[in-house]
Amino acid sequence: MCGIVGYIGAHRAVPIILEGLKRLEYRGYDSAGLAVYCDDGQLCHTPRQRQLRNLEDAVRLNPVDGSFGIGHTRWATHGRPTEENAHPHRDCKGEIVVVHNGIVENYLTLKHELLEQGHVFKTETDTEVIAHLVEKHFEGNLETPCARLSRNSPECSRWP
Repeated sequence: MCGIVGYIGAHRAVPIILEGLKRLEYRGYDSAGLAVYCDDGQLCHTPRQRQLRNLEDAVRLNPVDGSFGIGHTRWATHGRPTEENAHPHRDCKGEIVVVHNGIVENYLTLKHELLEQGHVFKTETDTEVIAHLVEKHFEGNLETPCARLSRNSPECSRWP
């Protein structure tokens, strides 16, 4: 079972996210990762790890922090349980990160379309497709991609 922890607030996000992920460890996982928007406005990623304790060590060695971020523990459903396949997943520019619990059933169809449009994938997962779809439709806010990618949108009606 996967776990997602997000934080937005006045405190440092990384300790809160890591504590939340620790509380979800009992559910089991095969990899963990997190991303935060650092105080300088840059999206900071930690090296994704197979074990949560290794993620904590990575953050200690290369500190990242800000006031909002997201973390994830994963059980592999699409793609092997590797550090590369651990969440969060990024778009081509590294500006959008996504974590997700569930299965994108038509991800191969979507991935092939996105590959034909020049998107570059770095993982074997279905979740990475979401980051690239948001990137494709992003126009400065999340309303546009959400509206275009909703189940009832004309663009998505051709996808199974």
